[in-house]
Amino acid sequence: MNKIVETNCGKVRGHIRDGRLEFLGIPYAEAPVGPRRFRRCVPKRPWDGVFDAAAYGEPPVQMDGGMKKGSEDCLFVNIKRPATDEVLPVFVYIYGGGFNTGSTSDGLYVGDSFAEDGLVFVSFQYRLNVFGFYDFTTFPGCEDFDSNCGLSDQIEAMKWIQNNIAAFGGDPARITICGESAGGSSVLNLMAAPDARGTFRQVIAESALPNCCMTHETARENIMIFLDGMGWTEKDIRKLKDIAPYEVLAANEMVQKRGQYRNPGMFLPGPVQDDLLPERPMDAIRSGSAKDIRLIIGTTKDEGTMFVHDEDTAFPNSWEMIENMFERNGHKDAFPAFKDYYASLENPFVRFATDYAFQVPALHLAAAQSMFNKNVWVFRYEFSSKSGMESGMRATHASELPAVFAVAKDHPWADFIFAGEEEEAVTSIIHDVHGNWVSFAKTGEPETKDWSPYAGDGSMGMIFDRTSRAEAFEQRDLLKLWGELRFYDK
Repeated sequence: MNKIVETNCGKVRGHIRDGRLEFLGIPYAEAPVGPRRFRRCVPKRPWDGVFDAAAYGEPPVQMDGGMKKGSEDCLFVNIKRPATDEVLPVFVYIYGGGFNTGSTSDGLYVGDSFAEDGLVFVSFQYRLNVFGFYDFTTFPGCEDFDSNCGLSDQIEAMKWIQNNIAAFGGDPARITICGESAGGSSVLNLMAAPDARGTFRQVIAESALPNCCMTHETARENIMIFLDGMGWTEKDIRKLKDIAPYEVLAANEMVQKRGQYRNPGMFLPGPVQDDLLPERPMDAIRSGSAKDIRLIIGTTKDEGTMFVHDEDTAFPNSWEMIENMFERNGHKDAFPAFKDYYASLENPFVRFATDYAFQVPALHLAAAQSMFNKNVWVFRYEFSSKSGMESGMRATHASELPAVFAVAKDHPWADFIFAGEEEEAVTSIIHDVHGNWVSFAKTGEPETKDWSPYAGDGSMGMIFDRTSRAEAFEQRDLLKLWGELRFYDK
């Protein structure tokens, strides 16, 4: 495999590291700076000479762990592969972080294990928070603001990958996209987005929020909190065109902290329904928007422990909040049945959040896709580590990621998840999860042979645990309870 590769933008130089050929920090689009701030992504203009793809680019602007970091010039793609001449399947990972944080240079996501297992591993960055997923288009004087800027980045990145990956020894007909949390939602959005069709063939959606797609009206609710945080009125929004990027992050954090108390159950800023995403992904997939796509979709057992808190909660933490949520969405009569059901469970608000945002819509989406394509598999990650039990987090949101990436240590999240675990248990869960993802990318099917496709309630799904196994997913009462209730969809 040549270290210098010709792309449609120009030549790129890669570097050999530990038996891998790596191309890092390749710009796939024009930097969204200056007049391009709050405008949709446009392809990168060709460059002269050879671009030295030696290092990851700057992450997107964000507040991460209380620290401001990143740059608006952040639209880069990274490629890693074995240093051979084989044409290989492609595995594209889209990071999560609530459409608010994340980067490809995070040590958990660098993807060395996928390249070592014979795949072309690709990752890309997209704009976040105020710059990527705030919708200002319905406010006066904002005619030169675009909606879904972050989604436009993702679509342009997928087009770049589809058009150029063959030059890097990747098979453009065998592209699997995978993501977790907001990344999981992103792969579902790409299944629904007309402009992304034909850029990939398979999807792995981990802990996606399938209903996190707002209307313009709903998006305004979060923006009003943001304006409060800035001390602004609607007339001040145009200042965003010139303001220093870090100056918006404190107000964005206020949206994270106050959103549930003003609008219980509403998702934080994410994609909106517009010309890029004409329908909610659930509705589009039910109409056959991704009929040719093979899909693995699933959740963790205890998603909600990451989000339900006594203070600054990210989902409702009381019956009063849930009742308010139901009343505001025209479901007042349904609330008593929900209270009866969840009050009988341990950690009722955690269970409610897990089902509302993750588990129930994932099963609905699996059923919808299986109407068009029989190659749909569902899973639930139930491995609750010793630290998970001691902390009360259990098999929480994102707890599967160290197993997905085969990162057993030397990363803060992996160190927490696997703290105190025997090496045999860690090796086993990594084999089960990472091995199935690699097999799916290579063959179109999971590695575990008794993990059969999903065909509705009662179908066999995969339980990833200390002893992973296939078992029937029987959720009839839960699915009947939730039915087709929709929230914040006007």
